Amino acid sequence: MNGTTAKRSPGSALKPFVYALAMDQGLIHPMTLLKDAPRRFAGFTPENFDQRFMGPVFAKDALTTSRNVPAVNLQAQLSTPGFYDFLKQAGISQLKDESFYGLALALGGAEVTMEEVISLYAMLPNRGKLQPLKKVIHDFLPEEPSKDRTGPCLISPEACFLILDILKDNPQPRASRLAGQVYDDNQIAWKTGTSFAFRDAWAVGISGPYVLAVWVGNFQGHGNPNFIGRQAAGPLLFEIFAAIGDKKNWHVVDAISPELLNLKKVWVCAKTGDLAVQYCPNTCQSWFIPGVSPIKVSSIHRAIPIDKKTGLRSCWFDPGQSEMKVYEFWPSDLLHVFRAAGISLKVPPPYKADCSLDDISASGREPVIQTPQATVTYALQSHRLEEERIPFTAVVDADVATLYWFVDNQFAGQVKKDTPFFWKPVSGIFNVRLVDDHGRAAERNISVRVVR
Repeated sequence: MNGTTAKRSPGSALKPFVYALAMDQGLIHPMTLLKDAPRRFAGFTPENFDQRFMGPVFAKDALTTSRNVPAVNLQAQLSTPGFYDFLKQAGISQLKDESFYGLALALGGAEVTMEEVISLYAMLPNRGKLQPLKKVIHDFLPEEPSKDRTGPCLISPEACFLILDILKDNPQPRASRLAGQVYDDNQIAWKTGTSFAFRDAWAVGISGPYVLAVWVGNFQGHGNPNFIGRQAAGPLLFEIFAAIGDKKNWHVVDAISPELLNLKKVWVCAKTGDLAVQYCPNTCQSWFIPGVSPIKVSSIHRAIPIDKKTGLRSCWFDPGQSEMKVYEFWPSDLLHVFRAAGISLKVPPPYKADCSLDDISASGREPVIQTPQATVTYALQSHRLEEERIPFTAVVDADVATLYWFVDNQFAGQVKKDTPFFWKPVSGIFNVRLVDDHGRAAERNISVRVVR
């Protein structure tokens, strides 16, 4: 049996291509903060392999540590092409309808062959171009070359470089090494995959002129708890590279020169991934694609006046009474993710009691309404109008404690910042307005109708 043509679940081995598409569509750059926290996508609730959550995590780290929730969230945000369309364009055969896979596609929902996995990974050093594999036939003689073996470009050269640059920093697996054996001569960009119920263990690597894939499993498809990509397939992958590339000093991105691409390195805040400002305590450099990558000035670290006697936030800076101190102002959604991951952060102190609303509303980040959405018409079931509710949620600044919701200028209710407010709706078009306890506001119009 030719195992290279057998259909098997890739597990997480295809995640790099979700990230590549997200980079090309301007959703992320390598240092974009993603959320690794419990989340439900309709009827799908992905979990990580270690059944833990890291909280906010940079995109590059989410990929090398193979976090599931960030990958699923990115797949959900892809526009054109979506991940399913990308796999079809890349020649993945025997795909069912897209609705069959849903958001599990990023986690190995669609079966692939080893040949198809190799074709996908070969696009990365090939500047995003899909090229058919050159197979061997009859006693390992090369097949007759076709006149044109160059396929379409499905990923930009820039995204290919960034993915390779991330995967080359994926830590090597632990493996027994022979005396005198050296693994560190060559850079290897690699990724693993472990399928559901431990049926398939994958490791795919790129170094020098080679793209190698290792699959560990059995042809009957029985699971084995030892079939884990990093533990079972990873060491074999590095053994093969050590055998064929001894002292070759291969580099992963030799085929893609970043200086010839639309790529730049910028200084970013090491804690937020956004453009560094004066109050950011530590900075580092990161790649981004000009005109494509989402890039903004970091607003997390801010200097605020603190009253010397009480330690509370002053209304304004008074050299004799207050001093400037830097605090981290994480938005409420990320603060919630930090807490869910068991990470405690120091929040800015509250304002002094004598500060007026005019004093405190002039600074800070305005709230952002998450739900209800302006682009959605909310349908109410006529037979259960008394039970129908629409959740109101928002992302607010770190110093906010209470949210006040209004519908058509009528007070609807108040909640703590991390708590949804559930509004009992009626049919019509409404203006929804949010005011936080610092006087900062946001609003939007929504549409509601009754269906039978």
